[in-house]
Amino acid sequence: MTANSITENSEEKNLQSREETRASERYIKPAVNIIETEDGLTLIADIPGSARDGLDVNVEKGILTINAMVSHSTPGRPVYSEFELAPYYRQFSISEVLDQEKATADLSNGLLTLKVPKAEAAKPRKIEVKVA
Repeated sequence: MTANSITENSEEKNLQSREETRASERYIKPAVNIIETEDGLTLIADIPGSARDGLDVNVEKGILTINAMVSHSTPGRPVYSEFELAPYYRQFSISEVLDQEKATADLSNGLLTLKVPKAEAAKPRKIEVKVA
């Protein structure tokens, strides 16, 4: 991203560079796309198998955390299995120029779409020039 991007490197912000301590349970790091527009950020996370009631998305001290539990029940009797289900966990450092209070999230078909708009003060605005 560009030097004046609204996303930040943890090195630039000098916040915690590691994820918070979690239980010893295994976690899956979901694949995420982050799209920056003039209006803010859109984050799309791939979290198949998770349901709305098992999903926790929050922001605290500039850290966005996605924690999603998955259903361990499958129909039928497993005969052979090469993978196991595990909860999803991912953290991102987000800029203060984003309006965290107006963030919205939608979960559809295993895709979490999180939209975080820019704060009004951070949006570019045109100043009208008057002729005297």
